[in-house]
Amino acid sequence: MSSVLKKDFAFENIPSTKAKTLRINLNPDIYGTFAEIGAGQETARHFFRSGGASGTIAKAMSAYDKDFSDAIYGVETDGRYVTQARLKTMLSHEMGLMEERISREKHPERLFFSYANTVATIDFAKKYKGHGWIGIRFQLDPDQKEFDEIIMHIRFKQNEARLQQETLGLLGVNLIYGAFYKYHKPRKLLKYLYDHIDKDTVEIDMINFSGPNFEKVDNRLISLQLIKNDMTDAVMFGPDGNNLLPAAVLYKKNILALRGSYRPVTKVNMDMFEKSHNIFMNEQTVNPDKTIVIFEITLANLKASGEIDEQDFMDRAELLCSLGHTVMISKFQEYFRLVEYFSNYTKAKIGLTMGVNNLVEVFDEKYYRHLSGGILEAFGKLFFKDLKVYLYPMKNEETGQIMTSNNVKVHPRMKELYKFFKYNGKVMDIFDYDPEILHIFSRDVLKKITNGEKGWEKMLPEGISEIIKRKELFTRKESKK
Repeated sequence: MSSVLKKDFAFENIPSTKAKTLRINLNPDIYGTFAEIGAGQETARHFFRSGGASGTIAKAMSAYDKDFSDAIYGVETDGRYVTQARLKTMLSHEMGLMEERISREKHPERLFFSYANTVATIDFAKKYKGHGWIGIRFQLDPDQKEFDEIIMHIRFKQNEARLQQETLGLLGVNLIYGAFYKYHKPRKLLKYLYDHIDKDTVEIDMINFSGPNFEKVDNRLISLQLIKNDMTDAVMFGPDGNNLLPAAVLYKKNILALRGSYRPVTKVNMDMFEKSHNIFMNEQTVNPDKTIVIFEITLANLKASGEIDEQDFMDRAELLCSLGHTVMISKFQEYFRLVEYFSNYTKAKIGLTMGVNNLVEVFDEKYYRHLSGGILEAFGKLFFKDLKVYLYPMKNEETGQIMTSNNVKVHPRMKELYKFFKYNGKVMDIFDYDPEILHIFSRDVLKKITNGEKGWEKMLPEGISEIIKRKELFTRKESKK
């Protein structure tokens, strides 16, 4: 069978939206509530229209008025409605009512669920495209004491509220169907969320699986799937391994970002972080209470040796999380695209910590040939308003010379441009670095680990070598699960 025919065959085997809702409606055990705020009862509508909804829907509601909503679910501490906290409150409240009002003695086989969304569609001025939280709390066994849960955040890309409502309805159906019939294949469930939906219409930028049936699901790997499947441009996860919503983490924050391979994280990486962090926190416009540090890895870096090795990715994540850091995976190979992404969420100060070799690459024209404005367009986006580069020195292996912003060699055509940014305070040297560790490179440490050589332990931050040895990181083959 040709690849084209295979694609057609795969498309034909995607159940229709009506088929999905009907299968759930005709299942006598699945029973739950729909609570949809902000974009109509779009998901419930599909279940009502397909027939047999009385066997599935215990209640469907929309609490549009804020006072009504607060009377039902209480007032959130931040006073907002389109938030993860609000969604969780809705799911918890509705599931509590299910357990309270539906007799287990009368319906011992019932599988309860509560589906909810809280959404803001596009505004009249069409300035804000809209976004929302969608989730389902459910059980796969009537005797299950703890509920499973899938929560995700979406961003609309369509320019009409009606189209966004339709997309939301389809997404809700796909989520409910996936929860009950594809729960054992989380990665495929992720792809099925876009059944009958064009990826250009909606972005899923965060999703978390939790509960007894998802104990073996690592949400960091799920984040990676969002990037690999072109569902979003960047994902983040915290030290606990749970996925974070970038917009919520970055909103109005001062951001210090460190890009690296972290394969593994070394003493140099930590020295770069600590020294640049000290400088950043002493900047006049930086409020320490509104500052976030991001350790960023590009998708291109994860693909450096071909296909993404998920085990290798997890090994890097394991170490960064153990050090208590927030990690971002992005599709932004060029620095200006990363800064442009940050500037969508904050107007506060942005700092980029990089080595001399990275700065040389920034001033290489070949990376900007695809832009109509070339390197000038890129630099207009990179060195915007309140951005500064904190430059970590590099030791020339041949001459022993310490390379800084004062003696770095950029292309002759870029010299004057470089001088402009240098003398306008956009590039700042890190002077209090540790000269004893400049010879350390992640690639050399990795080679020693994989070859079973000795001496690499002292090149890493305290406690990291013990984790690598105990968990056999960077030595195992990729998991195929």
